[in-house]
Amino acid sequence: MKRVVLYVADKCPHCKEAQRYLDSKGIKYRLTNAKMQRGRKELEAIGARSVPVLKIGDQMMAGWNQKNFDKMYNS
Repeated sequence: MKRVVLYVADKCPHCKEAQRYLDSKGIKYRLTNAKMQRGRKELEAIGARSVPVLKIGDQMMAGWNQKNFDKMYNS
């Protein structure tokens, strides 16, 4: 299984949707808040400016799209 990191913000509805999907599928992931120092630094390092961002293995996905996530996670 690929390692998944989900970068979120507290009031982001798309972030919550991604989190609910991962939970419903039993996919283990590291949740990182973009408002906290660690999350902010990690997002800056990868050049992301908005959330949600998912790191799936060594691939990045900006925004939430279930079909794209499934394709990246299962490839």
